[in-house]
Amino acid sequence: MDEEDRPLRRSSEGDFGAASHLAGESLDRYSLDELDARVALLEIEIARIRAHRNASSAHRLAADALFRPRSS
Repeated sequence: MDEEDRPLRRSSEGDFGAASHLAGESLDRYSLDELDARVALLEIEIARIRAHRNASSAHRLAADALFRPRSS
């Protein structure tokens, strides 16, 4: 498994790593162009996360179906 594919470990405070840092960062120092670029990058990342979540969900459903107890 690649390092980037490993799940982030959450701290007891609910920290999600880089995403938590981004959420609390002051945006005052960014220009409008930099803010637009940041939004575009985050939208791409959100799409990537949603695609991965959907694939994980499909994998889970397949595993659940495979290991579901058979009715008698």
